Amino acid sequence: MTTFLRLWAGQSVSLVGSALTSFALGVWVYQRTGSVTGLGLVYLLVFLPAILVSPFTGALADRLDRRVPLIAAATGGILCTLALAALAATDQLRPWHVYLTTAVSSVLGALQLPAFGATVGLLVPQRHLGRANGLVMLAQSVAQIIGPLAGGLLIGALGLRTLILADCASFVLALLSVLTVRIPRPPRRPAADRGGEAPADPRSAGAQARRWIAARPGLVALLAFYAVLNFAVGFVDVLITPLVLGFAGTDGLGTVLAVGGIGMVVGSVVMTLWGGPRHRVHGVLGFSAVLGAALTVGALRASVVWVAAAAFGFLCCSALINASNRSLWQAKVDPELQGRVIALENMVATVPLPLAYLLAGPVTDHVMTPLVSGGGGAAHLAAALVGDRPGAPMAALLLLCGLVVVAAAGAGYLHPRLRRVDTELPDALPAPSDPAPPHPRAGRASGRA
Repeated sequence: MTTFLRLWAGQSVSLVGSALTSFALGVWVYQRTGSVTGLGLVYLLVFLPAILVSPFTGALADRLDRRVPLIAAATGGILCTLALAALAATDQLRPWHVYLTTAVSSVLGALQLPAFGATVGLLVPQRHLGRANGLVMLAQSVAQIIGPLAGGLLIGALGLRTLILADCASFVLALLSVLTVRIPRPPRRPAADRGGEAPADPRSAGAQARRWIAARPGLVALLAFYAVLNFAVGFVDVLITPLVLGFAGTDGLGTVLAVGGIGMVVGSVVMTLWGGPRHRVHGVLGFSAVLGAALTVGALRASVVWVAAAAFGFLCCSALINASNRSLWQAKVDPELQGRVIALENMVATVPLPLAYLLAGPVTDHVMTPLVSGGGGAAHLAAALVGDRPGAPMAALLLLCGLVVVAAAGAGYLHPRLRRVDTELPDALPAPSDPAPPHPRAGRASGRA
């Protein structure tokens, strides 16, 4: 774990720096334009470019020495932050500059994610994959908490340019930390084991990854389940803020978000110390059922304490689910194919998020509001469950999302191929008792967790 820990430490610093800058840039765009649409465009550009280029970046991660995409991603991040800092220093920064650099950063993230994800299995023994991914989730959790809390304070005290330069420095530290470790190349499969499969090619990478996953029904079911889960989570991301503001104000919202962030940190620490269940699919399905139950319960009462407790359970389970899911894919996918497959898995799992962001408002206004405010049986049921209060349509929609997640987890356990995916699919990584021999060739890599 020593090499991984050195790599992880540098990436953690970079994540915190980027979280501060991302929050500050979002605030700056909103203050400059006064438009919620402009702020929403920033969030959309975080996801959309990455989704579009993921099939190509996954192939690059497999085709090239993995240090190439990782170094390119880190170097691109340095250049983007330097450009923003220069524009801010000369008072030339405009919202379209933020949109452009956000899109570029999204592409760089899509370049980095499959390369880094495919590298973890080469650095960490299989028995420690859960712990390693718990550490990755811990870094993301801390960044998620520090970004909004510290970003709002520091942008006024230090200014936007200083925060951007701090992010640039964090990129440099991440790059330096990675340049000091050695990352082995994935072992090449014999030609007879390829089954006629062509080498990684950016033009056909999506088709190659789809064929590989389609031949394994358990992973297809896991991918479908994760898409449903993220679709429900997307509604939560959008609706939690107006829901809490409707009965508690900004102080109550801050409490809910802070307690939820602590829950995510706790879940990450638990995963780091525990390593997750032996059958990782239970970590995905079991904790998803608990997550859905927390979401359902949290929608029942307009109480800061009640909703904060639900947010704690929701985000604690989220960390455990994500770490278990990552470990499962890293363990089952051949290292030579992981770039392509992880890129496709991430793309399919991410697409439902912006879709839910776009649908949350219309569904609340045009479906749930008439349903809850009508005089039929649905209105009486909604009143009995979430009460007759401001924000009742949003609470009813979140309750419905929670029930959908619980039902999806139950259906996952009833699906025999998904339930047995850990035992039916052979591990691509060597077992703990059978460590892989050191590979004669090694390279250096750079990237952000």
